Amino acid sequence: MRVSDAEIAAALMRLARARGPCNSFCPSEAARALGPDWRPLMPEVRRVAASLPLKATQKGRAVDPATARGPIRFSLKEEAAD
Repeated sequence: MRVSDAEIAAALMRLARARGPCNSFCPSEAARALGPDWRPLMPEVRRVAASLPLKATQKGRAVDPATARGPIRFSLKEEAAD
């Protein structure tokens, strides 16, 4: 299944805006929203997220979503919430 960067970005931002800057979400939530075969999309979701106004954290610390290993969370950057 091929999903465009624009579709991934839209799914990520939809989740981020719904949660707001104070609540985070798992990247897999965006991948699952894009289709039933979501696991192969995870590297693309992380890559696209790196270019969006999202904050990626791992155990409460900021990380680069494109290079972080293991589970991460995304939240809307506060300046993007306005």
